Amino acid sequence: MRKREKSEGPLILENVEILDAGAEGKAIARVNDMVVFIPFVVPGDVCDVRIISRKRRFMEGKVIRYHKYSDKRTEPVCSHFGICGGCKWQSMTYQQQLFYKQKQVLDNFSRIGHLDFPEIRPILASGQTEYYRNKLEYTFSPMRWLTDDEMNIPADERDMDALGFHIPAMFDRVLDVKHCYLQSDISNKIRLGLKTFAKSNGYSFYNIRNFEGDLRNLIIRNSNTGDLMVIMVFGTDNEVVIQNVINYLSDTYSEINSLFYVINQKRNDTISDLEPVLFKGQAFMTEKMESLSFRIGPLSFFQTNSKQAYNLYCITRDFAGLTGNETVYDLYTGTGTIANFVASNARKVVGIEYVEAAVADARLNSALNGISNTSFFAGDMAKVLTSDFLITNGQPDVVITDPPRAGMHEKVVKWLNEALPEKIVYVSCNPATQARDISLLSGNYNIAAVQPVDMFPHTHHVENVCLLRLKPENLRNSGS
Repeated sequence: MRKREKSEGPLILENVEILDAGAEGKAIARVNDMVVFIPFVVPGDVCDVRIISRKRRFMEGKVIRYHKYSDKRTEPVCSHFGICGGCKWQSMTYQQQLFYKQKQVLDNFSRIGHLDFPEIRPILASGQTEYYRNKLEYTFSPMRWLTDDEMNIPADERDMDALGFHIPAMFDRVLDVKHCYLQSDISNKIRLGLKTFAKSNGYSFYNIRNFEGDLRNLIIRNSNTGDLMVIMVFGTDNEVVIQNVINYLSDTYSEINSLFYVINQKRNDTISDLEPVLFKGQAFMTEKMESLSFRIGPLSFFQTNSKQAYNLYCITRDFAGLTGNETVYDLYTGTGTIANFVASNARKVVGIEYVEAAVADARLNSALNGISNTSFFAGDMAKVLTSDFLITNGQPDVVITDPPRAGMHEKVVKWLNEALPEKIVYVSCNPATQARDISLLSGNYNIAAVQPVDMFPHTHHVENVCLLRLKPENLRNSGS
């Protein structure tokens, strides 16, 4: 590798060998002891790199020429690869994706947590690597991302409307998606048909810069039972536009079981604090796992890879090793999917979640399935878990925790070190924060098992389930 820097223009690094897969889906090279992060490349590639950002400890670059392609490469299936940030590992063979996800867990547990742990079990691959998501959200925009060729078209001749995904790190630019391989093909048909209908009627696409426009977002959800839910988000309260668009969706796509619309005139895309209006069909869709049914409303959270979520929950249940006599606490329970999934194997399950609407869904799902040994509480986890709460609900024998990417609050970790349940099953979408939290628990707990799960093929994301057992010398201090 050698460096070439022109008197004017960007820094160019020549013959850079890509060494490893790194954070946020970017690959890693090292030049003169400086780390360089580069997207859309594969370990083993050799290429020239234009530096686009320089920091004190690292640089970020973009490939401008390949000298050698890695044997870990495969041909991306998506025509948007390299622009859309959704599937940054699509050019890497799936077996290599699994290798680097497993390595990510190993590195985080070794280097961040400095943990003692048994051999990590082989990562559980996803049965589907395309069309596996049950939810996608598309954005309308009059500021379409243009390719280099399109930039040569006179400005007054460009079609600037887009319905697709935001370009990474560019809040106002949206990629006009022709075909997405993440969700079943009805999602593509609805998106393309709706865009054509909207343009033929002259409806405006939402401009995030000046907060104006008729059409804002399109959310499509589907389930393993065949249900299809569509939520249309409008940026204006224009009754004619709303009725025409909703009637078009209703009349054109008989596959839709649940059709909602939302009017969002706020300056952010969040609709969790708004009330969706049911236009047609049922107010929920249904997912099934074993004998259980889960109702999912337009604002409900559910794991976005339904089939792999079932495998994740089975691992969680197996790690818990319930006999029917245990009191289980399910922290960050969300809509209670894990709590309800393990309830038949426990004496009782106590679920705690910050979002009140999610807790309402959790209770509904227990009632729907005739589950009577669950109870759910809404509130700040650190404030809910008091000594009075323990007296009322019982000392936990097993704690299942599935926190957001930021990991558990330090007060929750402190509570676990005081409550000392016999087992903790820690489900995480971020092995780095998981390793940090487990390190704080390592004075009282040993790691008994580690199982990575691939929930999101073609991305760097990896789910990880870890079983912690109370150290024998602490058993006498626990309430078990």
